Amino acid sequence: MQAMQIRKLTPRFGAEIIGVDLSKPISDQLFREIEAVFNDNGVVLFRGQHLTEDQHIDFSKRFGPLEIHVRKDALMKHRPEVFVVSNVYEDGKPIGSVDAGQFWHTDLSYKKIPSRGSLLLAREVPMRDGKALGDTLFCSTIAAFEGLPRDLQQKLESLSATHHYEKGYNRDRPSGKRKPLTPEQMAALPDVVHPIVRKHPFTGKPCLFVNEGYVTEIVGMPRDESEALLDRLFKHCLKDEFIYRHNWRVGDLLMWDNCSTQHNAAGNYEPTMRRRMDRTTLTGTAVA
Repeated sequence: MQAMQIRKLTPRFGAEIIGVDLSKPISDQLFREIEAVFNDNGVVLFRGQHLTEDQHIDFSKRFGPLEIHVRKDALMKHRPEVFVVSNVYEDGKPIGSVDAGQFWHTDLSYKKIPSRGSLLLAREVPMRDGKALGDTLFCSTIAAFEGLPRDLQQKLESLSATHHYEKGYNRDRPSGKRKPLTPEQMAALPDVVHPIVRKHPFTGKPCLFVNEGYVTEIVGMPRDESEALLDRLFKHCLKDEFIYRHNWRVGDLLMWDNCSTQHNAAGNYEPTMRRRMDRTTLTGTAVA
């Protein structure tokens, strides 16, 4: 039997679960406790998890079906459930997505049914002078919504926004690291519209469901007003009191909720410094 302890990562969200080895059997009772911590905290950290690919996938599947990402070039060849985030090259080709997530975004918000969450396992972490680089920053969209004036909360509850995959994908294309999307990829991911205030599917708490990576406009609002309001919301989400910054260690498994958080991968390391992360993605539920 494994017994877990919980340490808060910030006063408002995020938790580290201590005392659980995910490579060992997880009882149904323990899993229910883990899932409750995940739903309540948005970001959950497990340190020292040296998992095989199958163990990573199997634990992820306890939460439900997994997504297969549209970017086939970044999928693990023999395990397509795993999206590889890495600057490592083999035979002259990257083994995964070299520059994934280096802007504020929510994974798969551009889909009609956005993903529930993501589980990222650190296999190689870039180091300089004994310090780990390549942090990932998170913001709580629940706390961000709660921090808005009540009149603005009420206004946002009646608004929706357009999410567009190509906006985020193309942010880093000038670097030359990414090929243009194919017509097939673009056809598979048309624009979608989601409410700006989304109810969390498990807790019912209101979340500010907009992100600068994929949101292009507020539906039915003049462009200048839309841009001004979105800019205000994007900046509001990044206030210090809503942020957790994760400093990686090899063996970290970090999972986050894609309704109640946004995240941004800090690319503060040289391309020659090896970084390898394996991500599984949880299928979500329809937006209410």
